[in-house]
Amino acid sequence: MKKFDSTGLKWETSIKQLEDLNETENYSDQAILFIGSSSIRRWDSIKEDVNPYKPIKRGYGGAHYYDLIHFTKRLVSPHKVKAIAIFVANDITGGKEDINDLSPKEVLNLSKFVVKQIRKTHKKIPIFFIETTPTSSRWKVWDKISKANDLIKDFTLKKKNMFYIDTRTFYIKSNGMPNDEFFIADKLHLNNKGYKLWGKIIKESFDKNLILKN
Repeated sequence: MKKFDSTGLKWETSIKQLEDLNETENYSDQAILFIGSSSIRRWDSIKEDVNPYKPIKRGYGGAHYYDLIHFTKRLVSPHKVKAIAIFVANDITGGKEDINDLSPKEVLNLSKFVVKQIRKTHKKIPIFFIETTPTSSRWKVWDKISKANDLIKDFTLKKKNMFYIDTRTFYIKSNGMPNDEFFIADKLHLNNKGYKLWGKIIKESFDKNLILKN
């Protein structure tokens, strides 16, 4: 992990802003904590889309696993919740810098480290990994992203109280290409229709694997 020793510095201000929300927001111990990248941060309709589940939104724009490893404890440990959902989708982008184009194995190892950090304070809490969505903007590296998805899925299936939410087939057209009707103009971030579908998929996994108290 030495390669990633300083990768959290850029996001310190964003994390402090999220920490401040802990002082102003009230939530049930049956809530679901969502952590991760901009798709979580931008999800303005999350309360409606995952209803009756009560979400706590702690996403920051541009998050990678390689910076989330520095902030997992700060984002998770203050919360007594029913489950944690994780979506991080920026570690493999095809960027020119090596740090923005990790190998699938590196992504897996970083995700394992995130889980290790969560388990220090939430030993038995259900953890849901939400699959990285296929998008036109990053289609050139989809093979690598898909491999990382598969590795994380295999990891979760072998662990107790860990779950993997498959999403890729819902955002692929019959011709095998990403369905742009679910995304805004940048062909990376979900639009309202895309979020509504996302919420439906995620809720179905919660319904299957969680029992909430009234």
